[in-house]
Amino acid sequence: MKSLEELRAIREKMQGQVGLRDEDDNVTRVVVGMATCGIAAGARPVLNAFVEGVAEKGIGDKVMVTQTGCIGMCKYEPIVEIMEPGKDKVTYIKMTAEKAKEVIDRHLIRGQIVSDYTIS
Repeated sequence: MKSLEELRAIREKMQGQVGLRDEDDNVTRVVVGMATCGIAAGARPVLNAFVEGVAEKGIGDKVMVTQTGCIGMCKYEPIVEIMEPGKDKVTYIKMTAEKAKEVIDRHLIRGQIVSDYTIS
């Protein structure tokens, strides 16, 4: 169990990284479902992988990682939706931290949807 000071430090770090910027229509949004079902299915490591990966790749000015509540498809959790300006939303299902890294590289950087992880 973490101490109160450790939890505060984590909170401060994450507040600076997760969805606290103003909405920008020219920014790609990565939305991770973080309702109870998503968290139980492993969404927290997925969210962390996207936050850290976007920062490591230096694309934070073009990509905003946020979280949301229930997306409504619990059996497919963890779910990640990617919304790019002028394009259809892409929904990735049964995500893991490893899959998130691949989506960052292939979809967010190279513009190639990773069809194996999407819902038809």
